[in-house]
Formats: sequence, structure tokens, C-alpha cells
Amino acid sequence: MTEQQPSESPLPQLPPRRADSHKYDFGRALLVGGSRGMTGAISMSGMAALRCGAGLVQVAVPACCQAWVAPIEPSFMTIGLPCDDDGRISSAARPQLISLAAGATSIGIGPGLGQSPGLAAMVAWLFASIPQPMVCDADALNAISRRPDLLGQQAGPRILTPHPGEFRRLVPGDKHAPREQLEQEAQTLAKQTGVVVVLKGHRTLITDGQQSAHNTTGNPGMATGGTGDVLTGMITALVGQGLSPFDAARLGVYLHGLAGDLAAAELGQVSMIGSDLIRFLPHAFQRHAGHS
Repeated sequence: MTEQQPSESPLPQLPPRRADSHKYDFGRALLVGGSRGMTGAISMSGMAALRCGAGLVQVAVPACCQAWVAPIEPSFMTIGLPCDDDGRISSAARPQLISLAAGATSIGIGPGLGQSPGLAAMVAWLFASIPQPMVCDADALNAISRRPDLLGQQAGPRILTPHPGEFRRLVPGDKHAPREQLEQEAQTLAKQTGVVVVLKGHRTLITDGQQSAHNTTGNPGMATGGTGDVLTGMITALVGQGLSPFDAARLGVYLHGLAGDLAAAELGQVSMIGSDLIRFLPHAFQRHAGHS
């Protein structure tokens, strides 16, 4: 496949907010993840979704973890789901997830989720049956990689956000392939299956198979745990506010990197942590609006 040239179109913008707006005008983001010992990931996703303008954020976690997640941010709601003996969401959560998803504008799944046969089946079911836009990251991607037949069979828009290792599990091949080859394969995957692929890394590629863009923001200080979880929440919030999946992914990646650049300018790259990006997101939105 011939590599497509990155899009040169202007970065998307969220529309201005009307004076008579209310929270339900800006989406209900549902974030599903977390497990015993990995509650920070889904918590950061929830906080990032709030900072990206979601009107209402629900964070669905194993019931055994709810008491740890709820105090982290009083502005999001937490829902406790049935859990297994290892502190992960169990298959008994399916009826509750059906109800939660029905009321959601967008869904993000994967941060801190963990892995088990039951979780793999649950992710596969959500991927194939829920019509709302869904952002899949981390262990959700690992679950999908076990069922490659799901790709192209999704019930609604899907945004996959793999790093190169996760992408290689989705599309088996040479683990040492150059970046250019991975990008070509990502474009092919997107075109053949109808998903948006966010291939993370230096100059992250965003592609839906028809249009592609390389990101221009970000720095090596962002190579630290939690930054991907922040991105999941960001894109989930943006697509839930009415941006197309490609535009939500492109704007989310840009603002994510810009927040990282602003954080690095104040804190330095070495000391940056994932939650710093959330703190600098308001400044990133202001900078983007001022330059647009």
C-alpha cells in the first residue's frame, strides 16, 4: 500500500457553548476499567474526560475498587460493577453495562482493566454490540487481539489507540518493523475495517484509512505511565461532544501533546508524570483556541 500523506486540513475545534447550555449538551462519557491495584489508570481517564468538556462522566469499576476511585475526583460519578476474586470486572456485570451504555454518548474502555477470559468476552461483546462511539485502549486492545474477527464487525464507531506493541498484537507481523511499515499497516487496518487507528509514538499517526495526520506536539517527558490513560479519557469526551471519530482523535492527540509540552516547559521532562497532563489541559485548550 502506498502511504497516504498526512492531512493538512486545519485542526478541528469544539463549537462555542451557547449561553443557555446545560451539562447534557456536552455528552455523557462512560469509562470502563480499573482492577485491584490498577485504579489510577481509569481515574485519570475520568479526570481527563472532565477537563475535555464532557458534561457528565461516569467511571465504572469493580465494586471492590469503587471506594478507592470515588474520592479521587468528586466531579465524576462512580459505578461499582460485580467483580471476580482477583478484583477485576466479572461477566456478571453485563446487564449493568447494557443499562449504562444505553445512556452514554461515548464509551472508553481498557485502562487498568486487567485480563481474564471473562473480560475478553465482555470486551468482545461491547465492541460488537454497542452502537455508541467507543475508544479502546490498553487491555481492551489485548482482548480484541484475541478476536481479530471482531474488527470490521463493530456495531458503531471505534477508535483504537495502540502503542506499537499493542498494534503488533492486533496485526501480527515483524516486531522489529520500521515505523513507516507500521504506519502503512495501520492505514490498511483502518481502511479495511472502518476503525480509526491512533498509532502512538513520536509523531503519532491518526488514520481512518481515507485521511491521515501526523501529530506535531508532545515530547519524551510523556514517556511515563498514565499518559495513555489520559488520552483515552480525552478522546472519549471529544467524540461524545459531537466531533467525528477522526476529528476527536486528531484533536485529542494534539491537545494531549500540547499539554505535555506546556507541562515540560514548567516542570522539565524528567519529572513529568501522567497526571501533570490533566493539570495543563485547560492551558492547552486556551492555547489552541488562541492560535486557531
